[in-house]
Amino acid sequence: MSSIIIHAFFHQESYTISYIIHDKQSLEAIIIDSALDFDLQSRAIQTRFADKQIDYIQQYSLSVKWIAETHIHADHLTAAQYIKNQLGGEIIIGRGIINTQAQFNQQFPLHKHSLAIEHQFDRLLQNNDQLTIGQTEITVLATPGHTQDSMTYLIENNAFIGDTLFMPDSGSARCDFQGGCAKTLFTSIQRLYSLPDQTTLWICHDYQPNNRPLGYQTSVQESKMTNIHIQQKTLKDDFIQLRKTRDNNLMPPKLLYLALPFNIQSGVWPIDHNTFSPLPFKGA
Repeated sequence: MSSIIIHAFFHQESYTISYIIHDKQSLEAIIIDSALDFDLQSRAIQTRFADKQIDYIQQYSLSVKWIAETHIHADHLTAAQYIKNQLGGEIIIGRGIINTQAQFNQQFPLHKHSLAIEHQFDRLLQNNDQLTIGQTEITVLATPGHTQDSMTYLIENNAFIGDTLFMPDSGSARCDFQGGCAKTLFTSIQRLYSLPDQTTLWICHDYQPNNRPLGYQTSVQESKMTNIHIQQKTLKDDFIQLRKTRDNNLMPPKLLYLALPFNIQSGVWPIDHNTFSPLPFKGA
């Protein structure tokens, strides 16, 4: 019998699925990939989505232990600092964020007084690190490729995989951001495919192709058999070529130039975002 309860929240604005997972006995919880609401035209931030999660936490008397990012997001603003200020908890992300920040440091004008990255997040995670909520263990797996800091959180037979894979009819994540690498992503996906077939893969984004209903969970077995970009039989060179071809035709996310400087600092504006004039996007 499972010792956890998983609740998914869909952020329609960015097609993001965020998760709250809590231990049934201790009521300790981890929040994964929460988001703020942001209007690009007015540049106004609202907290409707995060407040729904806070209401859920309070309704069930949960205690937030971890506020986790699967990676630095380019398509929404993280609610990590807001949730921490409201509920407590430690903000965690993969140690690869140090390299990610270095990659973008020249492109984005981070404030000269910004704290070192080790002080912007409460804990930087490495491959095979162990966390807990109550008596429930969480294993951290490094799954880079989409970004250098991409991590998967493995809880019982559930893997919260960020943007490493999408639903089988949507394939895999782009690799054209600085530090992204299709070859590395292939290796990370093989790591996920080595998990037991019955492992549930919980997806971070669903763009609902062909207007199908929202989907945010699949299985290792289903993805290995039916993923349109990478199946168990897919060769590395074929996947790399497919990703490069697709990435060459993708537009940058509409919030890229605001989301990255904000999210790299765990949810703090590094500069006056009202006067921010972004530099041209450069793919990898």
